[in-house]
Amino acid sequence: MCGIVGIVGNRPVNQAIYDALTVLQHRGQDAAGMMTDWNGTFCTRKKNGLVSDVFQQQHMDELRGNVGIGHCRYPTAGTLKSSEAQPFYVNSPYGIGLAHNGNLTNSEELKEMLVQQDRRHLNTGSDTEALLNVFAHELQCQGTERVTPEAIFAAVAAVHRRCRGGYAVVALIIGYGIVAFRDPHGLRPLCMGRRETTRGIEHMVASESVAMDALDFTVVRDVLPGEAVIMEIDGTLHSRQCGERRSYTPCIFEYVYFARPDSIIDRISVYKSRLRMGERLADKILREMPDHDIEVVIPIPDSSRTSALEVAHRLGVKYREGFIKNRYIGRTFIMPGQDQRRQSVRRKLNAIDLEFRDKNVLLVDDSIVRGTTSKQIIEMAREAGARRVYFASASPPVRYPNVYGIDMPAASELIAHGRTERQVQEFIGADWLMYQNLDDLIRAVRYDNGDITHFDTSCFSGQYVTGDVSPEYLARLERERSDRAKSQREGKRRRGPFEILDQASDELTPATPGPRAHTG
Repeated sequence: MCGIVGIVGNRPVNQAIYDALTVLQHRGQDAAGMMTDWNGTFCTRKKNGLVSDVFQQQHMDELRGNVGIGHCRYPTAGTLKSSEAQPFYVNSPYGIGLAHNGNLTNSEELKEMLVQQDRRHLNTGSDTEALLNVFAHELQCQGTERVTPEAIFAAVAAVHRRCRGGYAVVALIIGYGIVAFRDPHGLRPLCMGRRETTRGIEHMVASESVAMDALDFTVVRDVLPGEAVIMEIDGTLHSRQCGERRSYTPCIFEYVYFARPDSIIDRISVYKSRLRMGERLADKILREMPDHDIEVVIPIPDSSRTSALEVAHRLGVKYREGFIKNRYIGRTFIMPGQDQRRQSVRRKLNAIDLEFRDKNVLLVDDSIVRGTTSKQIIEMAREAGARRVYFASASPPVRYPNVYGIDMPAASELIAHGRTERQVQEFIGADWLMYQNLDDLIRAVRYDNGDITHFDTSCFSGQYVTGDVSPEYLARLERERSDRAKSQREGKRRRGPFEILDQASDELTPATPGPRAHTG
């Protein structure tokens, strides 16, 4: 999961893009990048780290121009390579920079075709670079000396034919403007807005509406599945449906966890969705445990607060903040390794003993993915003096990998995969465990928008809307992208690129390159 932004303005856009990226920082904390067009020259800065660390004053001074794109990266395969920070760039045709949010499910096939058939060189293992080269190749095939909307729309249509998976894209074409498009299923979010100034109209696209709110842009609408939007440097706007809309199925996990509560995605309020998740979760608790002895409801900060508040209200018990969060520690779910996630929980959260001591507490979280974080939090609650600790998840059991840009690819690392809810309860150490029903989750999210009746619920249901996710594909992801595989690749990297020690034989053997990352 990443955050993307693109702005065509009538004044320098570097500060606006910076501000937008800080608002989208929750979508990715591994790396950040910005690219602007200044009189036909690309000005670029990208590096590992948070937005505030990547862009210092000297970098901002060099990012000149009234048109630009930005990106904050979340590593879907857990790698920390600065070479895979975005945006990426190719000089032919015209000069194109591109950033994207999501993951291509046919990236290996694309890379092979790009090298062997399209004769294009790939410098990294990132599927963003592959997507950029597909777009660049198809634009070059249009054979036009100058960039035209028709050529761009034709190139985007070809991208939709060749690329599969979930993706939202911003591309900067030098001397021309910005192109933004979304996959034909609408899996990854993308919205557009405008701002009136004394100098004219400015246009913007971003992953979430909250970025536009922060910059005083008015949200116009969402970019539709399969649609492309062109924002020329002079402010001219073009849009076209470039691919057949195969479905309108946004990822439901955006509403559960990733998106900020003050965002509106596909005309659905994230905040109100989470309120309704809490309502339906409380109703299930009352059905299954009508004589409950819950004395206080405590959320696991931050994304479960909204649901927990409604659970407490509906149960008629106290709502209390029992954990204080260290805001200088990143979101543990999106940290690249299990060791980092485990070490960060107690550094990130501290229990307020007075809210737990001698009480029966219900902890509410947005989801349970690997289970280790939930287990530690329950241990903290008991250490703080809780008499009984109940646990409720605002979403159903996460049993299957998400392959469209969220780093939960290895089924064996999902605590609910192949286990009953009772077994999960025993693992995390709860006195009682309650999951949201999938049907209730869907009803809670779709309430606001009659146009969207289905969502991608693959991590809960195992049903993948793109139709190309086979058991063999999932098995390959398991081999390549589990925490164990990541740590092995990191170990090889630290020991050097040329040879590694074979611990079984104590002999030096040639190093085997590890699988490359799919970023987005």
